[in-house]
Amino acid sequence: MSLGAIIRILDRKKRESDPMWQDPVDSVPASYVSNPICKGCLSCSKDNGCSRCQQKLFFFLRREGMRQYGECLHSCPSGYYGHRAPDMNRCARCRIENCDSCFSKDFCTKCKVGFYLHRGRCFEECPDGFAALDETMECVEGCEVGHWSEWGTCSRNNRTCGFKWGLETRTRQIVKKPAKDTIPCPTIAESRRCKMAMRHCPGGKRTPKAKEKKNKKKKRKLIERAQEQHSVFLATDRANQ
Repeated sequence: MSLGAIIRILDRKKRESDPMWQDPVDSVPASYVSNPICKGCLSCSKDNGCSRCQQKLFFFLRREGMRQYGECLHSCPSGYYGHRAPDMNRCARCRIENCDSCFSKDFCTKCKVGFYLHRGRCFEECPDGFAALDETMECVEGCEVGHWSEWGTCSRNNRTCGFKWGLETRTRQIVKKPAKDTIPCPTIAESRRCKMAMRHCPGGKRTPKAKEKKNKKKKRKLIERAQEQHSVFLATDRANQ
């Protein structure tokens, strides 16, 4: 037998030898045991139920319509928490809005259906910087990102000239990763259409598209000149006849 067990047995015998000591369970009248409403009571009536509870139990005043009666419970019902006191332990109501179970009057441990728990309070939507975790209905630390950078240089195909329009991009860094990998981070890069500062590149070099446009124009002029020369030839030929 362990030393702890021996000490408990000796302590029990010492208390039983004291004529002033009485076991709380043994002190409960037999009529209380037969009446379910008086279960765990030290003092009880048929109409009002318990008014005093055994040690370690919590006194709870239950209301049913116009009637109310006391009960002695091992744990407090939903919406209440156990408050221990020297005279008697009691079930006190949670004072937090939309709270189902609480640790104390101002700290919730479980919210009602449809609400998320965050630092002892209940929210329909999690505060900024926190993400809703539907598995546990809690608000956990979300993905934190820094400020946007300045817009980058307007470019297209890795060139900053030779086109009329291009794209410019800005980025931001992830400052703090989310508590869970399933929580997405906001976008960290975005682009927008921009107008190039220089449409034509320095040195006269043109893009393939610009060269093609120039060649078409040159070809059109050659055709027009040839048609003009042909018309002059026909007019001269008629005049000689």
